[in-house]
Amino acid sequence: MVIHCSIQENVPFKLNPSIKNFYSIVTTGPLDREVLTEYSLTIVATDEGSPPLSSSKIIMLSISDVNDNYPVFKEQLYSAYIAENNKPGTSVCSVTATDPDWRQNGTVLYSLVPSEVNGVSVSSFLSVNAETGVIHAVRSFDYEQFRSFKVQVVARDNGSPPLSSNTTVNVFISDENDNSPQILYPAPEGKSLMTEMVPKAALSGSLVSKVIAVDADSGQNAWLSYHILKSTDPGLFTIGLHSGEIRAQRDISESDSMKQNLVISVKDNGQPPLSTTCSVYLLISDNLAEVPELKDMTYEENNSNLTSYLIIALVSVSTFFLTFIILILAVRFCHRRKPRLLFDGAVAIPSAYLPPNYAEVEGAGTLRSSYNYDAYLTTGSRTSDFKFIRSYNDNTLPSTLTLKRSPNEKDIFEDSFIADTKDSEVSRCYFLFVLYL
Repeated sequence: MVIHCSIQENVPFKLNPSIKNFYSIVTTGPLDREVLTEYSLTIVATDEGSPPLSSSKIIMLSISDVNDNYPVFKEQLYSAYIAENNKPGTSVCSVTATDPDWRQNGTVLYSLVPSEVNGVSVSSFLSVNAETGVIHAVRSFDYEQFRSFKVQVVARDNGSPPLSSNTTVNVFISDENDNSPQILYPAPEGKSLMTEMVPKAALSGSLVSKVIAVDADSGQNAWLSYHILKSTDPGLFTIGLHSGEIRAQRDISESDSMKQNLVISVKDNGQPPLSTTCSVYLLISDNLAEVPELKDMTYEENNSNLTSYLIIALVSVSTFFLTFIILILAVRFCHRRKPRLLFDGAVAIPSAYLPPNYAEVEGAGTLRSSYNYDAYLTTGSRTSDFKFIRSYNDNTLPSTLTLKRSPNEKDIFEDSFIADTKDSEVSRCYFLFVLYL
C-alpha cells in the first residue's frame, strides 16, 4: 500500500520522496537562527484506502548558529567630554556593541584602533576595557595643548572567522581656569623699561596708553577686566574696564607730578578668577631730554622698602649693642668689689685689686718701703696665723716672722678672700656668656 506524507504548516521545508514510503525533509528557503531558532513540523501520513486513514507526527527542528553577524554599535558616532587637568584613570565614556549570534559567536571584545594624536600613540591618552567598553583617560589633558581628538574603537566577536565593526569617538576637552592673564604690553619688569610720554596740555579723556593682555583659556575664563590698583595721583588717570585703555580723567595741570606710576591689575572671569599686575610709567613732559631722569622711577618703590629694612636692622643692632654695654657696666659695678685686709701693727693691705693669691703690703710706720708677698692659707687657716713665705724685696722680714691677728681680723680676711674668689668666678662666667653670644 502506498503512503503519502505531507507537512501541514507553512514552513520553509518540504518532503521529498526517496524510496517507497520514505521521505526526506528539505528546505525551501534560507534559514536564519537570529529570526527563528527552531521549527515545529507536523507530518501527516495518509493511505489510499476508502475512506483514507491518516496519522500525524510532530518533529522539532533546532537551527544551529554560524558566525554570520557583525557586531553592531548602538551609535555610529560617540561624543565624550572631559575637563582638563583630570586625574589619570577618569572614565571618559562607554561604547556598546551587540552581536545576535549565539555563544562565542556573539561574544564581543573591544579595543582601540592604533592611531596617533599629535604624533603620540593614542594608547598614551586613552584605554578601553575589553569586556565592558568603558573608555578611561590614561593621562591628564591640557586644553591649551589640544582641545579635541578622535579615536576609533573596534568591536570584534569571538567567532571563526571573527567579525568586527568600528565606531568613532570624538573626545572634547573642556577648559578650566588654570591660566593667569599674560600681559603683552607693557613688557614685564626686568626685561625693559617702557615709558609713555604724556603732553602737558593733555585734556580730559585723552588716550595716554593701553595695556594689552591675553589669556590662554577660553570662554568666560578668558574675559579680561582691567583695574588700577595704585597710582601716583589717584584722580588723574582712569582705565577702560574691558579695553585696557588708559585715559586722562581730567586736564593735566602744572601742579601734577612729572613722574606718574600706575599699577594695573588684569583679572579674568574664571572661577576662581586669576589676575596679573603690571606697572605703567608715564612722563608728563613735552621735552624728550627729561626722559633720562626716569631711570630712578623703577627703583623708587624697591629703594623705599630697602630703606625700611635697613632702618629696622640698624635699630635692632643699636639696641642690642646698647643693652650689651649697659649689662657690662652693671655687672662690673655690682660684682667688682675692693677688699681690704687690716692687720695689727703698722702693716696693712691696700684696696687695690690684685690676683687672688697676691697681697701688696705698703710700708707704714717703721717699714721703709713697700713689699709684695705671696699669700697662702695653710690647711688650718681658720685657726692658724697669716704667714709671709717669700718676699720680693731685699729688705724683708724674716721668713719665720708671724703676725698675730685677732679673731675679728681673721673673719674679715676670710670674708674678703671669699668675696674676691666669688668676684673672679662671676667675671669668668660672664666672659664665657659673652663668648657664647
